[in-house]
Amino acid sequence: MTAEASPVTGSSGQGTGRVRAFLRLVMIEHSVFALPFAYIASLTAMWLDDESGGGEGDDGGVRWLTLLLVTIAMVGLRTFAMAANRIIDREIDARNPRTAGRELVTGAVSVRTAWTGALIALAVFLGAAALLNPLCLALAPLAVVPMVVYPYGKRFTDFPHAILGLAQGMGPIGGWLAVTGAWSWEAALLGLAVGLWIGGFDLIYACQDVAADRAHGVRSVPARFGIAGALYGARACHVVTLGLLVWYAVATDGGPLLWAGLAVVAAAFAYEHAIVRPDDLSRVNRAFFTVNGFVSISLFAFALLDLAVRGLSF
Repeated sequence: MTAEASPVTGSSGQGTGRVRAFLRLVMIEHSVFALPFAYIASLTAMWLDDESGGGEGDDGGVRWLTLLLVTIAMVGLRTFAMAANRIIDREIDARNPRTAGRELVTGAVSVRTAWTGALIALAVFLGAAALLNPLCLALAPLAVVPMVVYPYGKRFTDFPHAILGLAQGMGPIGGWLAVTGAWSWEAALLGLAVGLWIGGFDLIYACQDVAADRAHGVRSVPARFGIAGALYGARACHVVTLGLLVWYAVATDGGPLLWAGLAVVAAAFAYEHAIVRPDDLSRVNRAFFTVNGFVSISLFAFALLDLAVRGLSF
C-alpha cells in the first residue's frame, strides 16, 4: 500500500507546488496596490447611494456580497494580466539579468501552466462581472484589452507606463459601476488618479532596466529620456495624482479624515521621491513596494474611517 500511495502523494504535492509557483509568478500579494482603491470607490458609492435613498436592503450600508464580488473580479483580472504579461515578456525577461530568475524563464512554471492559470483567472473575472450587473459584464471585455496590450507596449511605444496606468485606473471605475450600475465622474477622477499614481511609480521601477532595455531594444521612458527624465516624469505624475485626489475628495464631500489621509499620501510621495535619485537607485524597491503599499492601504484606512464617521453602516 505504501508503494501505491506514494505516486498519489507525489502528484498532489506537484500540483500544490505548481499552484504556489504560479502565485509567485503573478505576485498575488501585489493586489494590495489597486484593490484598496476599488474598495474606496465601491464604499463611497454605497454611502452616496444610501444618502440619496437608493440603497438596497432594509438597513442600507455596506453590501458585502457586492464587495466580495468586486474583490474576486479585481484579483481575477489582475492575475490574468500578470500571467499574460509574464508569458508575453518571457524572452525579454530572459535577456535581462534582473528578471532572468522569473519562473517562466527558469522553467519553475511552464507556459502551459501559466496559460491555464491565466484563463482560469479570466473566467473568474468574467463570472464575477456577470454576477454584479449587466453593465459590468458588458464592459468586462474592454477591461481586458489594456491588460494584454500593456506587455506589447514596450515594443512599439516609449510610453508603455501610460498603458499600465490606463489598465489600473479602471479598478475604481469598475468598483463604482458594480454598486450603481451607472457611470460616475467621481469614479473617473479616482480612476485617473490611480492610473497616474501607478504609471508614475512604474517610471521609477523601470529605471532599474535602462541598460538592458537599451541593449535589447526594449522601449520605455527611462530608456528614451534617461533616468533623470523618468524621475521628473514620475514626480509630475504624482503631483497631478494628488490634485485629482483632492478633486475627488471635494466631489464626494470628503470629511476631515479623508483629508488627513491625503496629507499622509502627500508625505509618502515626498519620501518616495527623496530616496530615489538618478545617481542612486539602491532604494527603488523600498519606494516601489513599501511606500506604494503604504499609500494604498493608508488612504483606504482613512477613507473607510471617514465614511464610517459620516454614517456608512457596517
